[in-house]
Amino acid sequence: MDLARIVELNAVYARVIDTEQFEEWPKLFHDPCLYKLTTADNVAKGLESGLIYADTRGMLEDRISSLRKVNIYESQRYRHIVGLPVVLGEQDGEAETETPFLIVRIMREGQMDVFATGCYRDKIKPDTSGALRFSQRIVVCDGRRFDTLVAIPF
Repeated sequence: MDLARIVELNAVYARVIDTEQFEEWPKLFHDPCLYKLTTADNVAKGLESGLIYADTRGMLEDRISSLRKVNIYESQRYRHIVGLPVVLGEQDGEAETETPFLIVRIMREGQMDVFATGCYRDKIKPDTSGALRFSQRIVVCDGRRFDTLVAIPF
């Protein structure tokens, strides 16, 4: 699989979240899919649980609907710094990749903090039109504590 296209998919993913185009986020996934937010500690211990778990695009859409209409959280934005992906393997047209990330959280007043660091563990394959989509995105955060509601996708 073309590494440049994988880099572009990661860049689009980060931009969609950073520019608050949240309704576009689920469109970057196949249906069904797996999206999970977990910690490196959970992964090291072989624990499958996650802070967020969705296995269909509909579940991702519901998360965005809730974010827009129901959740109450302090106004904030993210800025993703996404490293270069490493292709760990490829089977049946699906690439398995790992990509490091750093997320800075910007609060309404302008305060900036490192919100999360970690890596994306992905399975990526083309859809019927040839566009790359995530069939799996497991967000593995280095830290195990979050000091605020995890409302916005990672």
